Amino acid sequence: MRKLLMTAALLTWPLGVAAQDLTDERIKELALQAILENPQIIMEAVAILDQERGAQQAEAHAQTLAQQRDLLENDPNAPFMGNADAGTVVVEFFDYNCPYCKRAANDVKALLAADSDIKVVYREWPILGEGSVLAARAALAAHAQGKYEEMHWALMEIQGRAEEASILAAARSVGLDVAKLIDDMESDAVNSHLAVSQGLARDLGFTGTPAFVIGDALVPGAVPLDELQELVAQARTDG
Repeated sequence: MRKLLMTAALLTWPLGVAAQDLTDERIKELALQAILENPQIIMEAVAILDQERGAQQAEAHAQTLAQQRDLLENDPNAPFMGNADAGTVVVEFFDYNCPYCKRAANDVKALLAADSDIKVVYREWPILGEGSVLAARAALAAHAQGKYEEMHWALMEIQGRAEEASILAAARSVGLDVAKLIDDMESDAVNSHLAVSQGLARDLGFTGTPAFVIGDALVPGAVPLDELQELVAQARTDG
């Protein structure tokens, strides 16, 4: 609150008055006087503080990206599609019950088909209920049977919400050993992947799905194919 009042006061600061000469009470008086005379400055002060907070958060997220890049791009416990030795890596955080993720899935698939120097790392981040958690666990368990890609697309194609019955039906449709799948859904590898996804998403400032990391860009929300390709091109330019 003191910072907000100080910011408001500074917007109409009396000439010749040094800040260090003012008591808290005088700062409050000046701020209240300024607000009464110019009500719009309270919004201006809030905007300034929001900008400062946003800049601090962006810096923290950039630091996390720099520190965690190897984990993001090369985690052996994270499934991927595309070229394992690609020069450009796209990391996607997603949820099988997210309609925007389903929309983005087709664009990601098209991106992979059009570019042989792309690796897409999939971070299962189930945030939309128990069905989402079951779907994520099933997909990761399918990875243990070498069928993550098939299970991923089958889950993305489920009509309506992914729940236990539709998830197991998807598993059968791609030829998975369902009994083994169910056992593997509670494995240490699956638990670890989900915990790492949660931590990374939090530290990168993501609040919903889908979300992408492409080079130095943190991209919240679904973006169309042409924008994905532009982000990939920028990542290559930045090198």
